[in-house]
Amino acid sequence: MPLTGHDCTVPALLIDTQAPLDVLHDAAVHRIQVVTQLLENLAFREQLSSDAVVLSDFAHLLAIPLRDGCDLLDVISRRLNADPN
Repeated sequence: MPLTGHDCTVPALLIDTQAPLDVLHDAAVHRIQVVTQLLENLAFREQLSSDAVVLSDFAHLLAIPLRDGCDLLDVISRRLNADPN
């Protein structure tokens, strides 16, 4: 399944939807925790000054792994909902 964060006609980055659930979960957790840790570090800084362009680029940088993690969680959810157990 192509990652949804990059819209193109020929996807270069894919999720193996048949990978073991624990592998998909680990990949999702890693990406989401990286973004969370960075945002928490920024939140505890006393001073954060930057212009709008830098903040926009930074937000985009954080959105990429967060979107990847959400895509992985979507695959896990679909697999779990399809599992008759």
